[in-house]
Amino acid sequence: QVQLVESGGGSVQAGGSLRLSCAASAYTYSTRLWGWFRQAPGKEREGVAAILTRGGTTYYTDSVKGRFTISQDNAKNTVYLQMNSLKPEDTAMYYCAASPRALAWYARDTYNYWGQGTQVTVSS
Repeated sequence: QVQLVESGGGSVQAGGSLRLSCAASAYTYSTRLWGWFRQAPGKEREGVAAILTRGGTTYYTDSVKGRFTISQDNAKNTVYLQMNSLKPEDTAMYYCAASPRALAWYARDTYNYWGQGTQVTVSS
């Protein structure tokens, strides 16, 4: 069983930056896809970004393109989400997830491992 632990959340003003980290408790050769999701109060959990573990292809939802960057450090079993130019609408609980399947990065059902989440709050 792989555990994912997020860190790096916090409160910032609009225009600020945060870097989220997600550390896996163990190496998982079968992991093909890392994803970041977020869920704001009263809203569905949505895919924000994802990265293929082999090759490093990245995916982003339109609302964060040009502002967020997902990256990975395979030696540390860690995936990052650099968030710049943050907006109040980015306020949410952010979750990382891992999947053995390299498809439908935006779908919750693709992922079988989830972290507990880290809160990001952006004030105007």
